[in-house]
Amino acid sequence: MMSSHRALSKEAAERLTLAAEPWLSCDDCFEQIDGYIERVLAGDAARDPAMRAHLIGCAACGDEARSLLLLVAEDQGIDPGPALSRLTAE
Repeated sequence: MMSSHRALSKEAAERLTLAAEPWLSCDDCFEQIDGYIERVLAGDAARDPAMRAHLIGCAACGDEARSLLLLVAEDQGIDPGPALSRLTAE
């Protein structure tokens, strides 16, 4: 049997090696995501390392955060571009 190997992208490797501390579960993320998105849209400089790490490491929650950000930005008439870049920025 032949096995196929696929090269790991730089982004995928970074997600795999991202520190898991402080740890946040998907349930915790879901409970906090509304407030986090509001802070990101407001340009709040305060960082939430647990939320950031979770959104980078969890594709499902990261997609949910981006979708919510786009929805709220549209509803408020805000350009989502700057907030999208801040969503998981260090």
